[in-house]
Amino acid sequence: MAISTEAVEQIQALLKAEKTTAERIAELKKAFPTLSVTRCDASDVDAETIWLETADINVYLLDTSEHCVRVTNTPASATGLIIAVK
Repeated sequence: MAISTEAVEQIQALLKAEKTTAERIAELKKAFPTLSVTRCDASDVDAETIWLETADINVYLLDTSEHCVRVTNTPASATGLIIAVK
């Protein structure tokens, strides 16, 4: 399932909200229960292009549609998110 334009706007709004990181991630998972969301430390993802950056997180789009999982910057091919906490 690709991330639609409407979903992109909603995801960005949820992740930019003035709440704790845990609260934002919980709300994101509740709003998009079928979206794969992986949380890690920012040092675990250092060679990829950031899709969305806030003061405390970097967000990457994840494409799991083929055999190998890869990071993408194209929401239309994204099937999940990596949330790297700074």
